[in-house]
Amino acid sequence: MIALILAGGRGTRLEDLTHKVAKPAVFFGGKYRIIDFPLSNCANSGIQVVGVLTQYESVLLNSYVAQDSRWGLDAKNSGIYVLPPREKEAGFGLYRGTADAVTQNLDFCEQFEPEYVLILSGDHIYKMDYSWMLADHKKHNADVTIAVLEVPIKEASRFGIMNCNENDQIIEFEEKPENPRSNLASMGVYIFNYRDLKRYLSQDEKNNQSSHDFGKDVIPTMLNEGKRLFVHRFGGYWKDVGTLDSLWEANMDLLGDKPKLKIDDKGWKIFTEDVATTAQYLLQHAEVKNSMINQGCVIDGKIENSVVFTDVIVKEGAIIKDSVILPNVVIGKNSRLYRVIVDAGVNVPDNLVLGSPDSQEIELIVSRKLKKAEKGH
Repeated sequence: MIALILAGGRGTRLEDLTHKVAKPAVFFGGKYRIIDFPLSNCANSGIQVVGVLTQYESVLLNSYVAQDSRWGLDAKNSGIYVLPPREKEAGFGLYRGTADAVTQNLDFCEQFEPEYVLILSGDHIYKMDYSWMLADHKKHNADVTIAVLEVPIKEASRFGIMNCNENDQIIEFEEKPENPRSNLASMGVYIFNYRDLKRYLSQDEKNNQSSHDFGKDVIPTMLNEGKRLFVHRFGGYWKDVGTLDSLWEANMDLLGDKPKLKIDDKGWKIFTEDVATTAQYLLQHAEVKNSMINQGCVIDGKIENSVVFTDVIVKEGAIIKDSVILPNVVIGKNSRLYRVIVDAGVNVPDNLVLGSPDSQEIELIVSRKLKKAEKGH
């Protein structure tokens, strides 16, 4: 089985965090990037060949994932392959949808003659052993297996929902139904038999009415034609970090005595870039409670219930609560930050108050917002 990670989305709901950075390359968890999770899952699951399909603002992401030694995928017959849109005989065309992105890279798949292809999203936070999913796929003699998790029924209308029989065979697929009849939500993780995948993608490519999407077009077509589609039930932590609020929540889920996501699991490591920097340094006025403080930080203020990335400076008298501070940020003296995400490289002036402890929404702090604040706007 080879894996293809769809990593070309714009991620516009993350606002300025994705202005010049692809969503899968956004920082997460103090020292990671979002795409570290599906890549680490592949490495831990024994998948040797991974293609990463990039498109939007892909320069940083391409150079990052090309360092396949970070995930132990640099041995003979293994590797991570960056797959941006290419110019072909028919001309140059951007990926028109998730299915079209894979269609344009079938020649890549063909090199490895796979029996199965695993399709993943590059912007979800979770730990999952795909070998168990493949075992389910084989047990059911399935044509497609879709990973699902149970969600509250009141939230089910936000997802693609699977209606199944008692054998976990999918009998109906509903894309974001108004009145869902099941709470089994698609995680955007698919295993296809490669022969079927090729045939249905070729069929989809010729359909001018198609949006060339797996969830909207390919999977419903296969279901309607009587193919064997089954679910693989996943019971662990999973988060779509597509909004500022959900990204903040996922960072907060790493904190506490019993975090919802255990990121330091020695049995299932999340691999990432090895940042060459100094150890963290807590000065005499530093107070840290229930927080994650990473390498290179110099702390002389108070931090509570927050995730602080590498090389952050927090000066004397500063207070940070319920916040996420990305790398290379400087927090000025006596500034107070509540329920915010501070973008990488931002310099917060002295005596500034950002966010509110009572706010229902998470605020993103970028340099241009601070310039307006300094001018009194």
